[in-house]
Amino acid sequence: MNTVSDRLTDIRRRLAAACSRAGRPLDDVQLIAVSKTFDADAIAEVVELGQFAFGESYMREALDKIGLAETLCGERLVWHFIGPIQGNKCRALAGAFAWAHGVDRLKIAERLSELRADDLPPLDICVQVNVSGEASKGGVAPQEAAALCAEIAGLPRLRLRGLMCIPAPVDDPDEARPAFRMLRELRDAIRSAGAVDAALFDQLSMGMSDDFEVAIEEGATMVRVGSALFGARPR
Repeated sequence: MNTVSDRLTDIRRRLAAACSRAGRPLDDVQLIAVSKTFDADAIAEVVELGQFAFGESYMREALDKIGLAETLCGERLVWHFIGPIQGNKCRALAGAFAWAHGVDRLKIAERLSELRADDLPPLDICVQVNVSGEASKGGVAPQEAAALCAEIAGLPRLRLRGLMCIPAPVDDPDEARPAFRMLRELRDAIRSAGAVDAALFDQLSMGMSDDFEVAIEEGATMVRVGSALFGARPR
């Protein structure tokens, strides 16, 4: 599979097979192409193949190529910020992105709410949960996620959509299954508690190139796939 077209076809096949195994419709799961470190030409190539949602982690790099990519494609693309969110990134994120996947503090959510322009649609938010308890990784502790979600749900110009996680690295993708299951169960518990809009709070952003099939089997609604699509990242 030497071409982007071949790789995307294979990813779509694997995604569909995972949905089938889980008894879920194919449109339950959205593929987010993680385009960080790849240029606007690479994005345009994937857009020609019918992929319109992209994930970025490095703010300066993203801002440099978002406009260029959309000009090349002649399309309005859907941009997801999937990296850690510091306060100094909030203004740019609130202006350029449709989704923020890594919110793990009320202060960051409040800042995004303040900076999101009234003439833009609400910024869709996923709260990041540290499902593996890694000190080096961002995310709210699972036992604190419900309280944070309840606070974010009341902020203007934001739309709380669900939860996101990045499990600890594992040798076998199946070893990540308990972490994905935990996130699904946590989302369902938060919805049932009634402090969020259950109709909106339906997303699970989990699963990457090595484990997205397991994530789908455990309920993922958005999978973030980069290297399996674009190839090895340039240094």
